[in-house]
Amino acid sequence: MEALLLGLAALLGLSSALLEVHVGQASVFAIQGQTVVLPIWYSSISQTSPFVSWVLGRPGANRLQILTYMNGNVKVSETYLKNRTGFVYPMPNSNISISISNTQEMDSGEYMCTVNIEDEAIIDGKNIGVINVTVLVPPSPPTCQIHGNPYIGGNVTMSCKSSFSKPSPEYSWQRTAPSTQVFFAPAQDHTRGTLMLRNLSTSMSGTYVCTAANIAGSSKCSITLEVKSSLSAAVIAGVVVGTLIGVGLIILFILQLFVYRKKKKDVQEEMANEIKEDAIAPKTLSWAKGSGSDIVSKNGTLSSVNTNRDHRLYPAKPPSDTASITTAAGSTVGYKPPNGNLQSRTLTPTPSLSSQSLPLYFPRAMNGTHYQTTVPSNRSTLHRTNGAQPQASQQEPPVYPGLTTSALTRMGAVPVMVPAQSQAGSLV
Repeated sequence: MEALLLGLAALLGLSSALLEVHVGQASVFAIQGQTVVLPIWYSSISQTSPFVSWVLGRPGANRLQILTYMNGNVKVSETYLKNRTGFVYPMPNSNISISISNTQEMDSGEYMCTVNIEDEAIIDGKNIGVINVTVLVPPSPPTCQIHGNPYIGGNVTMSCKSSFSKPSPEYSWQRTAPSTQVFFAPAQDHTRGTLMLRNLSTSMSGTYVCTAANIAGSSKCSITLEVKSSLSAAVIAGVVVGTLIGVGLIILFILQLFVYRKKKKDVQEEMANEIKEDAIAPKTLSWAKGSGSDIVSKNGTLSSVNTNRDHRLYPAKPPSDTASITTAAGSTVGYKPPNGNLQSRTLTPTPSLSSQSLPLYFPRAMNGTHYQTTVPSNRSTLHRTNGAQPQASQQEPPVYPGLTTSALTRMGAVPVMVPAQSQAGSLV
């Protein structure tokens, strides 16, 4: 029995001599800018100075050794925590807690403390303590905006957004002036930070405040909503002035078009007048004079005719058989009866003759044959010339004796007064 008791006592002494690290708080939360303490201590019956090491591990990054204690010396590694970390109690000490001042979001991670004593046994990793540190960041000052036109009867949406926050904030809207008013879903979205106002009225004008908050803190922004009753006077004036300018431009364009067309018409009329003025005047033709006393004026009309009959026989070859009537354009057509039966042929009148058929009667010839000619009524068959000299036909009919103007007068032909045409084509 005594031997059994001695064995149990030996086992109890051995277990009390084992090294063990104790963690006061497995998870520690800190607000950015504050100081945080990581509580750890160890237990051992050994009087030997321990070896203590603190290491920071972060996701996606290598582990950093930030602080050590060995052989009575404290060493702070060259990291961004060098000036902000250290042991809470002077070393050597069984309480090996450390503190981090002015915490930043990048200080978040897993802090592991390892303790080793030269003459102490280590079982199942009890010489290691781990603490998770989370640095909370309050929301940054949000930005408030209004989307839409704040007119009566319209709709607007207000938005509120923080650029950085850990954890993500919740947003809330309220009107503070002229009276306090709070909003609820669905008008307000706490996650997205939006507030929808529909069917606006002037009573909805005022100051609206948005608050972004999380566990680390909060921040605010404000915006003023002014619901307008109608379009501003400046906008109305701009619309009126723009309309007047547009109408004026249209009228100016129409006037310019009218002036342009009038000038174009005047130029065309001027060109037509210049063409008429530049036309070549008809040359004065030499008039054949018969043996009689009848005279044909230069304007194409008979001024006087001797009506005395001469019953003398026709001469074998008259002095001139080229007497003709000339139009205002200068063309001549002579009365030249063809060979054969003169009763079936007609003399060609000038275009200036009247539209009625004007018969010319001749006295009975020596052989008992009457000579008769008729002026055609259709003027379209008459030959006209536009101020140019008539061209002689390629083959003129032979001149028959005895058919001069004087001979026609002697045979009792009745002269006809033919109206003449001026150079412009009008009757005179």
